[in-house]
Amino acid sequence: MGHGCINYMEKKNTMKTAIKFGLSVLVAFALGCTGTKSKLSAEEQQKFDRMVQQEPIEFEADWAMPMTTNSINQISNAGLLPPGSTAGRINLIGNVNYLKIKNDSVMAHLPYYGERQMGGGYNQNKTGIQFEGKAKNLEIQKDKKSGGYQIKFNISEKTEDYQVSMRVFPNLNTFVNVNSNQRFTISYQGHVKALSSDEQGK
Repeated sequence: MGHGCINYMEKKNTMKTAIKFGLSVLVAFALGCTGTKSKLSAEEQQKFDRMVQQEPIEFEADWAMPMTTNSINQISNAGLLPPGSTAGRINLIGNVNYLKIKNDSVMAHLPYYGERQMGGGYNQNKTGIQFEGKAKNLEIQKDKKSGGYQIKFNISEKTEDYQVSMRVFPNLNTFVNVNSNQRFTISYQGHVKALSSDEQGK
């Protein structure tokens, strides 16, 4: 009976955490959409389309939004997160990070806050989300309603498999969601830009 109650409570807490994370993602997504209703001129839209569809692009995150588990709350309560952060919304401004896409080649170095489903729990010094290689199942689809794009791809790095989804809006605000077979889901909010020839090799 005791074990059954524990399992029930664990499932209940996990469900609550997932619901809270989903709500925080929706709020961040709404913030990311701010300003997208102002339509671009035909020339601006063409330039934006060309950038997303044909040019190498780089995403830089300003905010990380991990699932707010007990471990993350403990780190937040201990004052170990960057200034201006909460457990569910962590300030990355000034923190070097990127996700680059060039044709079907992708490269990422993103800080990770959260818990691993395999190989231990929260570790602030643990390597973040890093991968480099050819994207699998790469999709770039235009959203006719917003004029923005949704980009999806899968990639593996050693034993870790990632599913990445990006929403890029005409004002360049971008929302990225990263699923992993070894960690809890994390989302990022930031912006994209076209990479210059000098930046592509970095």
